[in-house]
Amino acid sequence: MRSIQAVLEDDVSQALRDLKLLAGTRLDYIATLQIDRLAQNVFKAGPESWPEIRLALLGTSTLDHLIAPIRVAGARRGLKVTPFIGGFGMFRQELIEPDNDLRRFGPHVVLFDLRANDVVEKLSINSSDSAVDLAITAAVEDLIGLWRLARTQFGATVIQQTFLNTGYPVFGDFDGSVAASPRSIVDRLNMAVRKAAADEDVILLDIAYWSAAQGLAIWFDQARWHHAKQLIAPSAAVFYGDLVGRLLGAIRGLSSKCLVLDLDNTLWGGVIGDDGLDGIVLGQGSGTGEAFVAFQAYAKTLSQRGVILAVCSKNTREIAESAFLEHPEMVLKRDDISAFIANWNDKPSNLREIARMLNIGLDSLVFFDDNPAEREIVRQILPEVSVPEAPEDSAYYIACLAEAGYFEAIAFTEEDRNRVAQYQANTERNKSKHEGRDVKSFLNSLDMKMIAENFNAIDLPRITQLTNKSNQFNLTTRRYTQEDLAAFADSDTAITLSFRLIDKFGDNGLIGVLIALSDVHNRGVLHIDTWLMSCRVLGREVEKEVINQLLNIAAARGYESVIGTYIPTAKNGLVQSLYEQMGFTQIDDDAHANKRWSLSVKTFKPHPTSISVDARYNLQVTE
Repeated sequence: MRSIQAVLEDDVSQALRDLKLLAGTRLDYIATLQIDRLAQNVFKAGPESWPEIRLALLGTSTLDHLIAPIRVAGARRGLKVTPFIGGFGMFRQELIEPDNDLRRFGPHVVLFDLRANDVVEKLSINSSDSAVDLAITAAVEDLIGLWRLARTQFGATVIQQTFLNTGYPVFGDFDGSVAASPRSIVDRLNMAVRKAAADEDVILLDIAYWSAAQGLAIWFDQARWHHAKQLIAPSAAVFYGDLVGRLLGAIRGLSSKCLVLDLDNTLWGGVIGDDGLDGIVLGQGSGTGEAFVAFQAYAKTLSQRGVILAVCSKNTREIAESAFLEHPEMVLKRDDISAFIANWNDKPSNLREIARMLNIGLDSLVFFDDNPAEREIVRQILPEVSVPEAPEDSAYYIACLAEAGYFEAIAFTEEDRNRVAQYQANTERNKSKHEGRDVKSFLNSLDMKMIAENFNAIDLPRITQLTNKSNQFNLTTRRYTQEDLAAFADSDTAITLSFRLIDKFGDNGLIGVLIALSDVHNRGVLHIDTWLMSCRVLGREVEKEVINQLLNIAAARGYESVIGTYIPTAKNGLVQSLYEQMGFTQIDDDAHANKRWSLSVKTFKPHPTSISVDARYNLQVTE
């Protein structure tokens, strides 16, 4: 920490990088407080900083001791979290009042930190099942009203905390069978809240699960509640902060995308090159073998929800692949692996190659390896890569991955379900590209078809996901909530387009988003507010066809010119010359290197591409 303070005076950028690394280490509460103080000094040192998230915590408990853990968890993910703590029990008034501190704060995210007693009317232990159902229904409807208020008043993303079951048994183990026992009421409330949150696109912070898994005594201290009204005990504060940080990171698209697996003593016991296919420990008959099967099954489940799987092993490739192809106890098959590297090169170099093959950033990788020396060299050379400290016993591999929250999700879309197939198809495309005589022949051979359409309710979750996670091909990197994007879709002064690409290898899914807005002072000018695409379709002429479709709409609606803005970030240098390549003319820039480009609608000539287009958008504004 002293080294960061020393660096701070000369190089804020380096201090931020050091701070992120330090925040990523294992911390207790005291160390968390120290790092939080250091972080505030770094943020004050200069204007250069990370993206900011303004987080409002509203509830009926003391929250001050959670602020440092939340801010440090944000720093762990390269986010500057600015907190606001609402008045004790004042959450309803703060959402409604037209002029108050919360409104002036302008939260990006609102987190409701409540107890069951705050939302469910007090019931007699003798209350009937139907009376309990009515009380739960009323409580959830009240919560939904709060969620909608937070959205309409502030345009905020909403996080709802589940409810801790802090009451003591009244009937002993029979509590769960009595409808109006405190335990039953909280259990029913949490089930109802989970369903309502899914229906309302509200994000859950499921502390009910974590308190049950880790022990309620860690999460809740009766003495601290009575004396200080702390619902979350200090012993759980650091982990609580990280749970919040995971959700904030997921909102901003910072969750990891790819699990990179070692093989020997990671997916099976033993060394396949020495022990042979029959000699590795895997499958029924031993506790260790069953633990490896369970870990593979967990990895396969992650892939089914959209996490990309890759292999990085020091091995002979043919020998390594034989386990996936021939061993009867393997749960993971070769087709489950989107990037398979087995050679004798150093692992940092191979991880760079995996990121290149998948066209994702190194910070999207989680590298899981049983060997501490390999873990350390990756940490030293590639600090962007997440490297969990794998337990010595393979029985705890799953817990290690699951509790770390690398792959935190706030939605589960059709695109997520199909992601592995899309990356596998991309591998086939790359093979085809190398077989082609030239790039144009390759592109023609793909039989590409683009579906261009206005934003719709079905695609909105995926559009929101892309808007908040795309960093490289993103001209302005503006982040919007699902409510913001729905408002753009309903506006007569906005053009909203999503793009899906299909070829002979399969459906690439929804790969592009564009939002263009009419100039408030000059109706003849159209501004591209947001333009982003998935990097997996780079080099396929998609960007040219996007401009073709936008200019088609602009001409039909009577615009004279289209203005595009490039706002540079640490990750979007890829598109700094895109507008120039698309035929735009630079008209100005500013001290922050933001650049604006203009294109005449009248003189524009469509770019030739190898893509056929199914245009499903409105050329004219709907009356």
